[in-house]
Parts: sequence; structure tokens; C-alpha cells
Amino acid sequence: MSTVSWKGIYPAVLTPFKKDDSIDFDMFQKNTIAQLDAGVDGIVLGGSLGEASTLLNNEKNDLLLYTKALVQEKVPVIMNIAEQSTKAAIQAANEAETNGADGLMLLPPMRYKADDKETVEFFKAVASNTSLPIMIYNNPADYKIMVTLDMFNELTEIPNIEAVKESTRDVTNVTRMFNRFGNRFKILTGVDPLAMESLCMGADGWVAGLVDAFPSETVAIYRLVKAGHYKEALKIYRWFMPVLELDTHSKLVQYIKLAATLTGISTEEVRAPRVKLEGKERKDVLAIINEAIENRPELPDYMNLPLSQDVELAQTL
Repeated sequence: MSTVSWKGIYPAVLTPFKKDDSIDFDMFQKNTIAQLDAGVDGIVLGGSLGEASTLLNNEKNDLLLYTKALVQEKVPVIMNIAEQSTKAAIQAANEAETNGADGLMLLPPMRYKADDKETVEFFKAVASNTSLPIMIYNNPADYKIMVTLDMFNELTEIPNIEAVKESTRDVTNVTRMFNRFGNRFKILTGVDPLAMESLCMGADGWVAGLVDAFPSETVAIYRLVKAGHYKEALKIYRWFMPVLELDTHSKLVQYIKLAATLTGISTEEVRAPRVKLEGKERKDVLAIINEAIENRPELPDYMNLPLSQDVELAQTL
């Protein structure tokens, strides 16, 4: 198994489909290879962008087994766990571990709005039934449950709860987590149009969405920021922002699949009840994506960046 550092770029990968509604593994391979070639640090399977709510359990297992064989331990493969009951979440975690997952991204209970105690007990129960490292997904905007600092304090005693996908939409929460817990939890931003701000505040990584269409640009921003080359990162980030904002829409799957189709590394097919974009909405989204493609920036050699003096100093403190 690959070691999970919870640092860097972790694409929340798409699940491409064929017109007959089956998984398009050839296109999935093409996209995954594009991610690896760009220098990503991990792969997250079966998240919202992967249309997990429409995937059957055997399809999730097939995706995990296929991805593990494809990446060949180059990067860790993280399986998303989003279930309605504690029992089902434990079962999903056990199956993921059996099938070779390197870590888990764990959501609070789905459909039922658990209170703080119930949510903490849910996380503890799943964590105690697997040896895999876990990243808690904190996204109250979409999933209606806020994992508070006090709740994270209770989770500090669980050694394999190691990280948080910080999607509260409040960049200040990155600083609050560091102030309260130091480096106890790795922090990965999960909101594309707040990514650079979060990284500049010290976030360790980025669980990214538009990386599915623009992998090199996403990795470049992360590596430039971490090397202290903020002006170069900001130039790319400003170009990227209109596209990154597609990540916060309720139709993020359709939007990002369309973007990745236009860059040649996905299909536009989605699984019902989603339907493909049409009419004015599709035209408007196409305009945003095509503008970005036409003005795609030239990237520096972001994989071989020297550290700036400021970053070198910070690392010695």
C-alpha cells in the first residue's frame, strides 16, 4: 500500500460513462494518466464528482481495483465513504480496505442530519473498524453537518483520523484549525475558488475538482505557492478563476465533465437523474471553458522549483 501524506493535489476524479450507461474505463484510464503525468499526489475515488450516489457497490469496487492496478503504487488511492448508516459505512470501509484502498475520505451520515454527538460517534465507529488513514470531509454547505473545532477535539484521540477536507467556505477555518490543533490534522482545501487563499494560509493540500479538466495548471498553482512563487501562482489562478467557480454549482458534475471533455480527457455522459447540459446553460458554460482553453497560460517548470528564501526560512522555524 502507498503511504498517504495528505499533502499536495488529490483529484476528486470523475467517473466517465459510455452512452449505454456503463463505466468508460478507457476514458477513466486516459484521465488518470493525465493526472499522474501532471504530478498529482493522490487519487480520490467515488466522491460527488465521481457520481458516487449513482454507482453500485460492485462498480465502486471495480473502480478501486482498476485504479490500484493502473497507478501501481505511484500515488495513494483514497476511497470516498458516503453512507446513510454507521453499519453501511463500516461495511464500505472494510470492503475498500480489502480491495486495496490506501485511505478513506469519510463524510458524516447522509440523509439524516445527525447532531454533534451522533456525528462524532459515527466517525469514531468507522475509524475503529479499519486500519486505513481517514480524511474527514467537512462540507456543511452541501451536506448540512458542520464538524466544529470541538468535534475535531474529540477526534484527536483517534489516531487514524489524520486529515480534513476543509470545505466550510470559510478560509479562516484553516487558521482556526492550526491554532487549535497545530499539525495534528493535515488540512486539504476542498473548494476550488478558495484554493490558493487556503494554501497561502498553510493548507497542506487541495482535493481538487477542475483538475479533472486542467491537471497541470492545478498542480502548478500548488507547487508554485509551496515554493513561495506567489506572483507566478496568482497569474495562473486569476486565469483559472472563472472555471474554478464551476466547482461550487449544484451541477458541478455536468460542468466539470463538459470541461474535461473539451480538454480531451472525459466524456460528457452523466448518469440519471442527472442529464447533460442543454440550451442557454450549456452555451454559457461552454463560453467560460472555451475562453480558458483559448487563453491557457504557459506554465513554468513547476515540478523542479527551487525554494524561495522566505520558504527556506519558514521551514527552519
